[in-house]
Amino acid sequence: MPQSPQRDTSGSAVRRAVAVVALVAGATGLVADAGGAQARENRAAAKEVRRAKPPAAVWDRSTLGTFRDDAFAELVGERPDFAAVAATSAGGPAATAGGPAAVPTGFRWSTLVSEETLTDEIKDLKGLLTKAVASASTFKGGGYDQARDAFSTTALAFAVIAAYDQDIRWQKDAAAIRDLFARVGFNCKVGTDQSFAEAKLRVADLGELLDGNPPAARADRDEDFKWSQVAGRSALMSRLQAADERLGAAISSASGFEKLLDQVRHDAEIVAAIGEAIRQPDYEYHDDAGYLGHAASMRDAAIRARDAAKKKDYEAARSAIGDLKKSCDSCHGDYRG
Repeated sequence: MPQSPQRDTSGSAVRRAVAVVALVAGATGLVADAGGAQARENRAAAKEVRRAKPPAAVWDRSTLGTFRDDAFAELVGERPDFAAVAATSAGGPAATAGGPAAVPTGFRWSTLVSEETLTDEIKDLKGLLTKAVASASTFKGGGYDQARDAFSTTALAFAVIAAYDQDIRWQKDAAAIRDLFARVGFNCKVGTDQSFAEAKLRVADLGELLDGNPPAARADRDEDFKWSQVAGRSALMSRLQAADERLGAAISSASGFEKLLDQVRHDAEIVAAIGEAIRQPDYEYHDDAGYLGHAASMRDAAIRARDAAKKKDYEAARSAIGDLKKSCDSCHGDYRG
């Protein structure tokens, strides 16, 4: 009867097993080291920046005297953080893939002025413009000055609509309309046949727009949009004066205030929008801290007046409108023209 094979439990068998395990582990390590080395080489190659060799030029003494030995030694201040700038630029409108493309990002104009106020303002301005261009004689007899103010304020309203942070009526065509009315506003500084003809066309365009038909005309723009090109400061000051008069009349009595709540809300929001618009970069005095402070005070007081009207709080409205008037008076005292 054959005997069953016996398991080798001798020390030599154990040593052979250990040797096999070590051999496998070593081979695995070699493969891993080779892979790691290759990965390190790939990373190093990716980080390597190849630069052109400097020209082998010999400069004479007069040429060398034109340049500094160390340009960085002459610079003042910290070096700009280009990485941070790039990150900020990447977060602009082009990077906002979540929302509708027509809705810009940036300042929240909706906190200052509602869609209803902007729409009503444009409708009111349409009435003023229709009277100003009723005839050539009316226009040339002084209507051009009224038209300039109304066109400029209309342009500002569409500038806000174009930059509005929510979906809003007319936003798709707002930038083109803004430019059309900004141009005619500046051209109406004088009452001529040419400015009258252009004004008549733009009033007709505004009528079509209110009827639901965007104007076919487009303004030619050779440079990027600038807030200072929307409306002249004198035109906006005229609108602020009209608002100041109506707001002052609204708080003459508590009973009168109760009847004019909608008017107070409307004018307060328009004042707030103008206060923010004249603080935008490239606008006149935009880099003057005193001017910016006056504009911000006016804007904030207008918002308080708006909120007081919503709550029907007469005393709060009186206080806010009083502060608004003070900010305007202080600004006029410091900045003339």
